[in-house]
Amino acid sequence: MARLPRFFVKGVPLHVIQRGNNRDAIFVADEDYRFYLECVKEAADKHGVAVHAYVLMTNHVHLLATPANETSLPNMMQSLGRRYVQYFNCRYKRTGTLWEGRYRATLIDSERYLLTCMRYIELNPVRAGMVKRATEYAWSSHLANARGFPDTLIVPHEIYLRLGRSLDERRLSYWQLFGVPVNAAELETIRETTNKAWVLGNDRFCARIEELTGRRATPLRRTQPRGTGAAIRTDV
Repeated sequence: MARLPRFFVKGVPLHVIQRGNNRDAIFVADEDYRFYLECVKEAADKHGVAVHAYVLMTNHVHLLATPANETSLPNMMQSLGRRYVQYFNCRYKRTGTLWEGRYRATLIDSERYLLTCMRYIELNPVRAGMVKRATEYAWSSHLANARGFPDTLIVPHEIYLRLGRSLDERRLSYWQLFGVPVNAAELETIRETTNKAWVLGNDRFCARIEELTGRRATPLRRTQPRGTGAAIRTDV
């Protein structure tokens, strides 16, 4: 069965995940993280992708980005993947694939979920027990978004810019969001939609995406009649 193309709607950001094959490490040394970010920057600039947040974990990567057109993100990820795999294989005397299949991407309802998704991404090292606070992790966008550290890769999203009139106001407002953890329901929603390539947003947003793309944006709901073991799929 042919794979469906990924969702794209102009101006709508996507949450992207790419994992190492068999969940093996894709970063070993600090130089690997630095080179990967260099590759992302060059590919994003070349293909027209605005990156708003990221985190590089030991065996996977999260990006939150808005592509300029339908081919921007695929071209960026292809260019990035080829260049980094060549570097990694050469450095560590290995051959073969580095990635676990295709990268996964889901459209994000920016009004409802953009800041939540940014927090989800930048809090990954905290949830993994690698650090106690997001500011302690070097390989994410948090130091740029919350502390103002220079990061030429980051392009602030309009929703982020609304957090304050000045740079200091925006950074402080964003940093204060991290006083409240992403709740369990939101964590599960973000994980499920991204892993299954559905759209992350409210009913109105999802209906708009379906109208624009001519495809289902959410899974069919399952209901189970009382007294039966059968599940019925219903449209929403």
